[in-house]
Amino acid sequence: MLSCERAANDRQWHLSRIGMLLLAGAASLTLGCKPDDSPLKEENATLRKQALKQESVIVSLQDGNKVMQQQIDLLNQELREAKKGTERVEAERKALAAKLDALVADNRKLVAESERQAAVKASQTIRVEEKGGQSEELPQPLAAVSKAVEEALVRNGYVVRVGVRTDQHAVYVTQRKVSAPASLEVPGFRNQYLVSLQTLPTKGTRLSVKAEFEKMAQGNRILAAAPEETAEIERRLIAEIAKAAAAPGKI
Repeated sequence: MLSCERAANDRQWHLSRIGMLLLAGAASLTLGCKPDDSPLKEENATLRKQALKQESVIVSLQDGNKVMQQQIDLLNQELREAKKGTERVEAERKALAAKLDALVADNRKLVAESERQAAVKASQTIRVEEKGGQSEELPQPLAAVSKAVEEALVRNGYVVRVGVRTDQHAVYVTQRKVSAPASLEVPGFRNQYLVSLQTLPTKGTRLSVKAEFEKMAQGNRILAAAPEETAEIERRLIAEIAKAAAAPGKI
């Protein structure tokens, strides 16, 4: 009976012993197979830091792009406004230029009309006072004689103040010249010419010249010229015009 009880105790003790060994082995197996995750944690931490840095860089770049886009939009707006301003100024310039051209054209018309009226008055004066002038009939047509008149006056230093020419008539009025003569007058004079041209039935031209010739004495005193002296001046101009009109190429 004691043998049986002892045997039972021995089995129990062996079973307990085996259980403890199994538990110890399992614990030892569990402790021996557990992986070391420290490097993974460090790598994850490093990756998180890098990710945060990259995210910060991306955010900064996005903010910079927004600012740059705003600047670009502002510049584009300024360019559009500047273009509109330039177009507006150009349009105003063209309008002013057109207005100025119109005013210049009107002014030229007024000047031409004024000169025409002055020439008409001068022509009337010449016809009234033709008794005091010299006349000669030239075989050349009015156009050739008119050209010869202009050349002769310019060659002798006279400036044409008024010159009007039609199909039948032409009138030239010079400015009064106070200077040394080029070829027509003696030294010390003051003169102004009225030249009238009229087409003749023979297709020639009647040339009339009237001079307002005066002598100048010391102290700028004006002395009346003798009729013979004035007539000589008028004949000299007629001779100059006739010579120029007869030159080749005038007709």
